[in-house]
Amino acid sequence: MAHVRLRKLLVVLFLGVIPLSAGCGTSDAAPATTAVKEITVTIADGKVTPPPGRIEVAQGQPVRVTVTSDVADVAHVHGYDKAATLTPGTPGEIRFIADQGGLFEVETHEADLQLFQLVVR
Repeated sequence: MAHVRLRKLLVVLFLGVIPLSAGCGTSDAAPATTAVKEITVTIADGKVTPPPGRIEVAQGQPVRVTVTSDVADVAHVHGYDKAATLTPGTPGEIRFIADQGGLFEVETHEADLQLFQLVVR
């Protein structure tokens, strides 16, 4: 009699575990589309607008940095080795996927101005 009850208990436990484990594992669903992070900076008379600060983006997020300067220079994203040549009055653009986590300086080469710090999490 005890043997029959034990067998029934094991069957019930086994059948209860299968539905629970069916929901486990990885999903084949595609990741949500991430919007492009637009960052716009202006340099005039040696001043950066908006003032340099930290800008956060999600790891894997597309980023577009647009820089307009009143003097010729090069804007550069350290760590990603992406750059844009700046011609006075003409917006320069840097596009990339923020696929590396960390803190990255974005600055100009000639005027040595910090434009902002990019935080990728």
